[in-house]
Amino acid sequence: MASSESHNSRTVPTGHGFFNLVAMNPFPDCIGIIPARYGSTRFPGKPLAEIHGKPMFWHVYQRASRCAELNRVVLATDDRRICAAAGRCDVPVVMTRSDHPSGTDRVLDAAEQLGVSDAAVVVNIQGDEPALEPQMLSELLAPFAAAATRVTTLARSVAAAEADSPDVVKVVFSKSARALYFSRSVIPFHRDDRPDRVYRHIGIYAFRMDALKRFVALGPSPLEKKEQLEQLRLLENDIPIHVVSTTFRSCDVNRPGDIAHVSRILAGEDP
Repeated sequence: MASSESHNSRTVPTGHGFFNLVAMNPFPDCIGIIPARYGSTRFPGKPLAEIHGKPMFWHVYQRASRCAELNRVVLATDDRRICAAAGRCDVPVVMTRSDHPSGTDRVLDAAEQLGVSDAAVVVNIQGDEPALEPQMLSELLAPFAAAATRVTTLARSVAAAEADSPDVVKVVFSKSARALYFSRSVIPFHRDDRPDRVYRHIGIYAFRMDALKRFVALGPSPLEKKEQLEQLRLLENDIPIHVVSTTFRSCDVNRPGDIAHVSRILAGEDP
């Protein structure tokens, strides 16, 4: 498990190099929460899918626990089968309500049960990323050295052809890395030619606890409903999102057929 020592002065990766935190605010306590539900239209029981002899959530937990900035990592589920499997694997688990409309709501439920303070940072770690690179979480958390940071997420520059599908979410952001918009369409629109590169959004988020509470309390927004992208709720309500550019790739598991690919990655057979 990651160390819980105080982080008052150190150098933290940002995705664009490194900066020193000396004389800045003390780094906040950070907790990672992995929401895991049994029901999935495309892949029922996905958190329990076996990879190299262990359930998928175990791999996510092990890799997230290697992030130095996380003081604690916990699984959050409403399913007794997942809870029992977590116990057998020595993975800390919190049982949540079964009626949550999203993983973010489940994360808040778990964080409140754990007594997370409003100043702490909560990371919503996708439970279907068994090949998660711990350094991505460090990059995600680096902006919280500034007290004003409320929410962060990740993005990666990709060839435009990789982002054609509406299943791939795109993002544009300002010079100060503040998100301007997320869309399933290619953004920005190029009138005269096809873009060479766009930024692909990677759906991992970190929230100040007070921002997480506000996000859930607000309920779905108009743009969120149109695009089916919950992060637009934040932008529509003037809650800034800091976008960190990363060079790391994500590899999520959406269907049973994805298990073979991620198994090869974990075995070091695929880049």
